[in-house]
Amino acid sequence: MADPMRIRATMAGDKVEVRVLMSHEMETGQRKDAKGNLVPAHYIQNVTATHNGKVVLTAEWGPAISKNPFLSFKFGGGKAGEKVVVTWTDNKGDKRTDEATIS
Repeated sequence: MADPMRIRATMAGDKVEVRVLMSHEMETGQRKDAKGNLVPAHYIQNVTATHNGKVVLTAEWGPAISKNPFLSFKFGGGKAGEKVVVTWTDNKGDKRTDEATIS
């Protein structure tokens, strides 16, 4: 399983600003190894963020996203002390979920 995501969720006026750094190789499937063989594609396909059980962000990604991707977004309705949960799933079925408390 991948390393934990680094998530920060802070109040920015009446909005919650969430910043996420994900640890993932994000292989495109087009790069070759030292022997000339294609390195199999391995990338994040879906990202979901929830707050109090309500989805506040969904994203569908492909192989063009860089290694260890960074994601930033804002949403309304959050309060300090509440949780934001971020989950990703990649094309091989691996999944990672982490959470942060809004400050």
